[in-house]
Amino acid sequence: MSSPSSSSENVVAQKVAHPSHPVFAFILPPLTTRLLNPKYDQCLADLIVKSGIGFSAGVVASVLLFRRRGWPVALGTGFGAGTAYADCDRSFNPARIPGTRILPPRLAANANATPAESKQ
Repeated sequence: MSSPSSSSENVVAQKVAHPSHPVFAFILPPLTTRLLNPKYDQCLADLIVKSGIGFSAGVVASVLLFRRRGWPVALGTGFGAGTAYADCDRSFNPARIPGTRILPPRLAANANATPAESKQ
């Protein structure tokens, strides 16, 4: 006699496999999509926030210091967007983080070995 949990699993499998029933299976997106979507979302949010802060700083500088010229607003927005771009580039390509070295596999194995092991 089978347990109730295994019979309910069989029912779900039958519903999924049977053509007259709608598919109840939860289909996950590919791994690359699940890894990249949060990064894209973070980059977009970062772009909006940092460009907005640069725009605000440019407006304040334009009103207070530069007799209402337009270039401080554009410059502040550009600095914010450039900072967001640099942060996004680092999240997608960690090799561009300052001080990071990428070693070939042969050298990486030697770097993790103790001095006594590397002499052998």
